[in-house]
Formats: sequence, C-alpha cells, structure tokens
Amino acid sequence: MLERFRAPKNLELRDKDAGDTPLRDDKKGKLKNGELKERERALTVELTDEIAKLQEKLYAARDQKLLLVLQGMDTSGKDGTVRSLFAQINPMGLHATGFVAPTDKEKAHDFLWRVHARAPGKGEIGIFNRSHYEDVLVPRVAGTLDDKECERRYAQIRDFERMLTETGTTVMKVFLHISNDEQRERLQARLDDPEKHWKFDPSDLVARAKWDVYQRAYVDAINATDCDHAPWYIVPADSKTHRNLIIAHLMLETMQGMKLEWPAPKADLAKVVIEG
Repeated sequence: MLERFRAPKNLELRDKDAGDTPLRDDKKGKLKNGELKERERALTVELTDEIAKLQEKLYAARDQKLLLVLQGMDTSGKDGTVRSLFAQINPMGLHATGFVAPTDKEKAHDFLWRVHARAPGKGEIGIFNRSHYEDVLVPRVAGTLDDKECERRYAQIRDFERMLTETGTTVMKVFLHISNDEQRERLQARLDDPEKHWKFDPSDLVARAKWDVYQRAYVDAINATDCDHAPWYIVPADSKTHRNLIIAHLMLETMQGMKLEWPAPKADLAKVVIEG
C-alpha cells in the first residue's frame, strides 16, 4: 500500500483521480453503494484495532515517535480522518494539533518555531491537521511569498523533517485529494444544514476561487519535499469511507515498519508473587 499511494515523481492533481476507489473489490457490481460504504467502514475498524495494538507498544516502549501530517483543500476530510482512525485509540500518547493562521507572537519567530513545539515526543503519535506546509501554500497563493523565499522554505522543511527522522520520528504525510465538484457539494451541505453552519467560513469561498492556483502550489510543495525519510502519499478523498480505509492501511503498514516491541521488564517478574 505504501508504494501504491506514494506520490509519483512528476505529480499531477487531476479531478478525475479524486474519485478513484482502488481498494473496492466489487468487480461484478453486485453491491449497492451503501453496502460498499458499510463494508469499508467495517474494514477500517478492523485496521484501526490493529493500529491501537501497535500504539500501545509505541507508548509503552517510549523510544520512537510517529508524526502524521494531513493536508488538503477545505472539506477534504482532515477532521473526518482523525475521527475515523483514532476514535478507538487510547488518547494517552496521542496529540492532535490543528494549525490555524499564526499569531503575532508566532510570526515573530521563524515559521517552523510553532510547529517544532508540537512535534511528538517519545512514545507519542502526533497528528498535524494542516501543518508547516500552510506556510508554503497560503502566502504563495496570496502573492506574499516569492519564488526565492518559497524554495528556501522547501529546503528548511526538508532539513526539519530529516532532523525529526534522525532523532527517532517516523514521518508520514498524506494529501487528501478532493475534486472541485465534491468540494462544492460539501460546502453547500454545510450551508444547507444549520447544525453545520459553524463549520462554514467565508474564507473557504475565497480559497475555492483560487482552486487552480492552490492545486499548483500543492504539486510544487509535494514534489519539492517528498523524500524517502518523509514520504508523501496521495489519497483520493471524494469517498469518505474509502479515504479512511486507505489511510488506515497506510498507517498500519507504517507502524508495522517501525518494528515496535514491548519494553523489557524492569525486574525478573517470574519470581514476583502478590501475597494476600
């Protein structure tokens, strides 16, 4: 799975690819869409059960770290991915950070200052819902970041992520690839449902008006920062259940590759007897 969804060398983000469901096995077309989604939800639960077992080992041993970076256009499912993958996992050793526009204090430092402070510690899984990549996306689209400074930031990101991996952090970066039409439907659904109005931000429409510019910015950022030590994975995200299933596979394989083990006991417990 890791190689299957790894960002290609010359990435192109095409709307038609956002609707792909490569893990569906209903080749004869006998299952209805609702049945396919229910199957995907069940498979995702099975995978997250396995992830939870590995997370317990990670937390117990406290000698490795895992960072999951989630990026994507508005409504691509960053929050939904977090709920789906981590709802069953012990919150101990699990930290999710949603990066919004930097504060004045954060702007007074380099752009990675606030990000490094939220990187996972030993035994932890860190989740970045948006991340340091916002700082090579938003200002570039807005025209406040020129090409020279953008290239400098790409290099700093590569150095930052290499430093994380060299100090025991496994980094996996996921781009949730949603199509323009699907985003329109999800934004409209927020407007149509009063209980989802809190999710709607008028700035989403401003970003949507610059869709093609954002797509090019994402392509450039991913191409510039995809490395073996910090790989990018491209996940089709028009189907929420299929998106979650793919990411669960990627997460499980990544954690299996960490070769996690239970820590050795502090004493010979075979001779310990609890007396009444």
